[in-house]
Amino acid sequence: MGTVGGMARRAQGELDLGGLPRPLVRVTPAKLSTWIGCPRRYRMAYLDRPAPARGGAWAHNTLGAVVHTALRALFDLAPDRRRPHAAAALVATHWSGEGFADAAQAADYCSRAQDWVARYVDELDPHLDPVGVERWVSAPTRRIVAEGRVDRIDERDGELVVVDYKTGRQALTVDDARGSQALALYAFAARRTLRRECRRVELHHLPTGTVAGWEHTDQSLTRHLQRAEEAAEEIALATDTLETGGDPEILFPPVPGRACSWCDFRRHCPEGRASAPDLQPWALLAP
Repeated sequence: MGTVGGMARRAQGELDLGGLPRPLVRVTPAKLSTWIGCPRRYRMAYLDRPAPARGGAWAHNTLGAVVHTALRALFDLAPDRRRPHAAAALVATHWSGEGFADAAQAADYCSRAQDWVARYVDELDPHLDPVGVERWVSAPTRRIVAEGRVDRIDERDGELVVVDYKTGRQALTVDDARGSQALALYAFAARRTLRRECRRVELHHLPTGTVAGWEHTDQSLTRHLQRAEEAAEEIALATDTLETGGDPEILFPPVPGRACSWCDFRRHCPEGRASAPDLQPWALLAP
């Protein structure tokens, strides 16, 4: 396919076999991940109208959302106010008990999240001035427009660095950073949007205070982009066929597995319910 730069330069000019411009498919990492994980879930989340009712809140999602919101709000403060105690206070300000077993469990995890965020901020470079916080980035390839919202974009040694916050149960590894299609798409799109070199991507795991990073090359980004393009073409074909009367059960089949336990659309999917047990909304919290 050539380099990432070559893909971007050809983005608007490629023609299909009929001589007409090929429409680009707009994709986000979330859409691609949903499609790859389960086409039926993709259809319910993005295509069905009216959209099927989703399940209730999950405590681990609430926890992650609060931590992200607190860190975003932290960078709205003047640099001299970005202190650990301020970060902990922002967690409390934005806290929600949705999905937790009871008030006691919610209070316990609020305290944990405050500790994570305070420790994280204490270890940050006090002179850090991000290029972007929850910044939307977008860039075309030959077949898609890759876009999404990046938790944070830093500048180091004249290059951009993509930072993604994580609050899951387990620490992350270099392999997680290297294999993340989302981070690769963010790096590619950040290059185009901000017109600066971007190769490094990082997963910042707040519960353990660890950072897993990876330095992409043009070749490694291209491999991720190729896979994204292939998935996007599958999505476009299935969607177009559905609009012309195709069978949704054939075009968007379920992929039963462990993830069915926490799928938002579990109640609408008998195959999913049969393949994995029900979980309590707080079951995926770190122990």
